[in-house]
Amino acid sequence: MIASIILSVLLVFCVLIIFVQALSHMIGSRLGSGLRSGFRTTSVRDVGPRLDECVIEDNNSPRKIAVVTVDGIITSHTADQAGNNMVDVIKAQLDRAKDDDRVRAVILKVDSPGGEVMASDEINKIIANFQADKLDESGKLITKGKPVVCSMGSLAASGGYYISVPCRWIVANELTLTGSIGVIMEGLNYRGLMDKVGLAPIVYKSGKYKDMLSGMRSTNEIPAGEHAMVQKLIDDTYQKFKSVVADGRKAAHDSNKSEGRALINDWADYADGRVLSGADALSYGFVDELGDFDKAVERTKKIAHIGTANLVEYRERYDIGDFLHMFGQSESSRAIRIDLGAELPKLQAGYLYFLSPTYVN
Repeated sequence: MIASIILSVLLVFCVLIIFVQALSHMIGSRLGSGLRSGFRTTSVRDVGPRLDECVIEDNNSPRKIAVVTVDGIITSHTADQAGNNMVDVIKAQLDRAKDDDRVRAVILKVDSPGGEVMASDEINKIIANFQADKLDESGKLITKGKPVVCSMGSLAASGGYYISVPCRWIVANELTLTGSIGVIMEGLNYRGLMDKVGLAPIVYKSGKYKDMLSGMRSTNEIPAGEHAMVQKLIDDTYQKFKSVVADGRKAAHDSNKSEGRALINDWADYADGRVLSGADALSYGFVDELGDFDKAVERTKKIAHIGTANLVEYRERYDIGDFLHMFGQSESSRAIRIDLGAELPKLQAGYLYFLSPTYVN
């Protein structure tokens, strides 16, 4: 009886908290939309990640520079407490920066070894669209794009470079590890181990390539054309990577003119998967400038033609509803994680990755 009473009280308490938070959010949204009506170009976005603006450097300025951080493996599979993945959050942050007329530019802080091909490509397109001017059917300007300056951290390689290359300007530390332009797909053949322990696979398939990349086949069971097919897929994705680099750096150089760096003529010779230092990347034209985050801030203000600006970032807001949402998730999503001091890559067989080999090994 005592336990039932305690649980009932807790349930009522949780429901009361959710009601109060929902009411305060509704009132805050209505008041905020009225107070910010002079600073927004479109309606408030309520779908997707809920973001709160936080000032990380107050310079007593009416103008802002938004800081968007990409840290760790680039993926669209891992979701946070509210069910939003990395791509969702970055898109929501840039949408928020687009909606606020006081935000004059964005700094993309990248510290990533890369990750999934699709997630990297989505982020690349989101950044490119954010910077592009929006025109109506007659060619009249509707919304002017805002520049994005990339500030590379310790690591901005492979997919980390893929999402950096559409930026208007790239700042790297001379010791930054970047480049690693290439594609990798990994698998594991464990048929030999199965034979040793007496396991024999039984496979029914509709075509000879239906079990492509399966690790249960012996080498003499792999069709002759499979390797060429997989290699073509890798090569096509690699060509896409190189075209993204060429287009992004050309667009940046056309905008920056003589102030930025252009790719050298034989830049593709260095796009063979090798990891480059920031200094080497500058000499090959993969980045525009050497420096730290403060240097990126100064460059951003110069590109945006502003003297001073507050630095802000958009952080996800969680409430009791997100906590209760965890109880409705599957057992696998509620698995306990042990912090070993490093985030290990979770590579999935059959997936293409823009991932630095230094991180894989």
